[in-house]
Amino acid sequence: MTSRVPDLDALRLLDAVGRTGSIGGAARAVGTTQQSASERLRSVEGTVGLPLVRRGPRGSELTDAGVVVAGWGRRLLDLADEIDLAIDGLRGDRDRGLTVWASMTVAEGLLPRWLVLLRQRRSADGLAPTAVRFTAANSTQVAAAVRDGTADLGFVEGAAPPAGLRSTVVAHDELVLVAAPGDPLARRRTPVEPAEVAALTTTGREPGSGTRAVLERALRRHRLEPRVAVELTTATAVREAVAAGGPPAVLGARAVARDLAEGRLVRVPVAGLDLRRAFRAVWSGSAQPPAGPVRQLVGIAREDVG
Repeated sequence: MTSRVPDLDALRLLDAVGRTGSIGGAARAVGTTQQSASERLRSVEGTVGLPLVRRGPRGSELTDAGVVVAGWGRRLLDLADEIDLAIDGLRGDRDRGLTVWASMTVAEGLLPRWLVLLRQRRSADGLAPTAVRFTAANSTQVAAAVRDGTADLGFVEGAAPPAGLRSTVVAHDELVLVAAPGDPLARRRTPVEPAEVAALTTTGREPGSGTRAVLERALRRHRLEPRVAVELTTATAVREAVAAGGPPAVLGARAVARDLAEGRLVRVPVAGLDLRRAFRAVWSGSAQPPAGPVRQLVGIAREDVG
């Protein structure tokens, strides 16, 4: 027999429509976009074989059938929540320890604050603090640690998500070309073209870093490769090397914001390169982050800078 029972996420969305009186409000309540919510509701109606939501210019409401299905769904959701809490209890020992790996940019500028907020959030909720074991590495190493189970959660940077892992974007950033104030490049007023960027002798991150990968991907679209003369393993080391008079570098805008504001570095305009990137949380397993500290930390990251 073909099942016409919607999945739990669909039932939560349907219940949220009934509570909020709109698809947009329901989307916000469950943490998705209005477009995704609309598509999901149409899919649910197709599965059930009945119209469940009555859409109007001033909002949306459940049909009579929708009210009945949502009522049945709430019973399933309550049971699912009970099971989730029970599993949390079984995972209690594991929840007291969390292993996080993060790319160097995230580790230096973002993760410390997130860990403080995690401790505060758990304390406010009456939960025991989570002991966090934290390792900073490049994005390739972070993804490998999550895949082999060394890390419960990872944070990486780059233009695309790592293969074979679940992920969600927690923030966006872009790379910028920076030079020391005394560098002739710092006086450049016209944008540097892709071929000129590739021809520069630069200070940069090591292969495997998200920063390096985004630059290489942008240049390869023009059939070019970067020339990195000095390879360093942290954004801080690269910034300090450039500020001391070393070759220019391409770094994340977040990482160099203070240096630019203080005049230690100068941003050089660039044209024709897509240097945008995303910071992502990555984990293994189900589509949603595992319940407990992992899910809490991902939520904090998205709220803080997303």
